[in-house]
Amino acid sequence: MIRTPLTRWFDLTTPVIGAPMAGVSGGALARAVSEAGGLGMIGVSGRHSAEFVAEQCALPAEAQLPFGVGLMIWTLAERPELFEATVAAQPSLVSMSFGDAEPYVGPLHDAGIAVAAQVNTVADARRAVDAGVDVLVAQGTEAGGHTGQRALLPLLQEVLALTDRPVVAAGGIATGRAMAAMLVAGAAGVWVGTALLACTEGLNGSAARERIREADGDETVLTRAFDVAEGIAWPERWPGRALVNDFSREWHGREAELVADDAARALVVEGRRTGDPAHAPLYAGEAVGLVTAERSAVDVVRELDADAEKALRAVPKLLG
Repeated sequence: MIRTPLTRWFDLTTPVIGAPMAGVSGGALARAVSEAGGLGMIGVSGRHSAEFVAEQCALPAEAQLPFGVGLMIWTLAERPELFEATVAAQPSLVSMSFGDAEPYVGPLHDAGIAVAAQVNTVADARRAVDAGVDVLVAQGTEAGGHTGQRALLPLLQEVLALTDRPVVAAGGIATGRAMAAMLVAGAAGVWVGTALLACTEGLNGSAARERIREADGDETVLTRAFDVAEGIAWPERWPGRALVNDFSREWHGREAELVADDAARALVVEGRRTGDPAHAPLYAGEAVGLVTAERSAVDVVRELDADAEKALRAVPKLLG
């Protein structure tokens, strides 16, 4: 068994956290990750309701499994009920990301809930430490979904030098060898999203999972085009990494023009409604080419753990 400060804190058998991918990571996926010994997370966006939070959290909770919830701070000013519902669900961990975590840390700690925050720069990490965040998630630009501009490995090294709190690595980790590499580098665990995008327990549909399995790592783009088209107020510093499609090929880098083109924007809105892969965003990271089969998240996490342990056992041979 791989033991780290993360596994000891949350009583896990593997230092794997399932990323809270809104629209994919519901209660069933979180439960499967936790059943495999990791910590499953439920992703909550501004499109969700407090009832959704309660219903999804009940799935791992009723199995008496540890689980977490990921919230987007910038959405909570207008949707405070999402935070209230999260606290009421009593998860083991809440990720407060994409904004200032400080106002939320105290209430979460008062409720007995640990707090994580994804950080994309050293300045983010310093603010998270000052806010009293318990677990820092160093998220590299390799990650799928909304992320920053820094590559994971240099960012991870700088964050590790900044704090003795557990630091979890996120971005581009889809194999046990990559997981082992992050642990050897000093991470207390890994934050895995793209590797779970083709799992049967996800909230995404079969067409999306098929597109994920067909894609390779050269087919992603870091863009604001989809957010602009949908009129979503994501802060500009966090564009989204998604699979390239017809819409992003035409509009990536032309976001200023896109704002005024109602017909083009409508293509994404309708594509989201119908699941049209040519226009709807399908967020995925640079490790997407390693996701080739549709299977249970239980199997994905167990394979990650077994392969990471195998890779770690081979490390002493390098010193021979």
